[in-house]
Amino acid sequence: MAIVLGEEIVDDQEEQELYEHHRITVDKGQSMLRIDKYLMIRLQNASRTKIQYAADADCVLVNEKPVKSSYKVKGGDVISIVLPTPPRDTKVYPENIPLTIVYEDDEFLIVNKPAGMVVHPGFNNYSGTLVNALVYHLQQLPTANGEIRPGLVHRIDKNTSGLVVIAKTEYAMTHLAKQFFDHTIDRSYYALVWGDFEEKEGTIQGNVGRSLRDRKIQAVFHDGSQGKPAITHYKVLERFGYVTLVECTLETGRTHQIRVHMQSIGHPLFNDQTYGGDRIHKGTTFTKYKQFIDNCFELIPRQALHAKSLGFAHPKGGKRVFFESELPEDFTAVLDKWRHYSKYVPSKEEG
Repeated sequence: MAIVLGEEIVDDQEEQELYEHHRITVDKGQSMLRIDKYLMIRLQNASRTKIQYAADADCVLVNEKPVKSSYKVKGGDVISIVLPTPPRDTKVYPENIPLTIVYEDDEFLIVNKPAGMVVHPGFNNYSGTLVNALVYHLQQLPTANGEIRPGLVHRIDKNTSGLVVIAKTEYAMTHLAKQFFDHTIDRSYYALVWGDFEEKEGTIQGNVGRSLRDRKIQAVFHDGSQGKPAITHYKVLERFGYVTLVECTLETGRTHQIRVHMQSIGHPLFNDQTYGGDRIHKGTTFTKYKQFIDNCFELIPRQALHAKSLGFAHPKGGKRVFFESELPEDFTAVLDKWRHYSKYVPSKEEG
């Protein structure tokens, strides 16, 4: 049994939200027509059923107010609709891959993804992905035209560990996509970054978009000339002298947002090869220190980033739900190593 996937994937399985937003102004001469029919005509890859689900989830607005599918459009109406990313014609087959499921009900499930697992197939990653495992896990569910559709409304990098929410119904997928769009999803990440901070907490604001020098990576455009607005809040959790454990909460979900934002303020993530964290940024020139860092890199051979928590309104009933995950072994191991080492490193307060 196969699954139809969402949008085309970039090489690095980016941290990114998977929804699309449309804003349409109805022509002055438009005759009155049900909005589900009107949008089905205007939008590509949007079935009437999908539009009706969106309306049921208050994802269809006319002049900034939610409307139902039966609403009849009039000339001059401004329509706003949020939909999950439309599927593309790529078949993925079930694979019996163990999953760490934190929570599951009829509407969605929460998976604690290990570092090293790609979320879903893309370039050079055609099997062994989270989606292959999900298809196997969900294959007893009712299907549409023989195809299972676990709904991805966001994803995290291959080498980032932590929580991912997967919708099991079209309604849940639409409802969650709207929450991501409205920035009402609570998300926190733990990151080990280079350097110490003068402050205990702060906020990074700066548009994030494709680098003009290297299209494979992201860059921050503080002047707003490129990219999309991005906001990351951070709070210091633990100081180790030359590196710091911080908690990052996101208002937006841009590609590599935490990684590139932290790099932009001089604190790249520990062992982040893409953004320069895989070399010594702070510390001594002693050979023993270099060996210590190399040993740390071996313990966590990836960027030190973990999606720690997720909170959102349940698609059915709207009750707020919240989920947390423990740090994986590689992350805890490198923290323990730094805790031991930092006993011999003067803190900022000590000078």
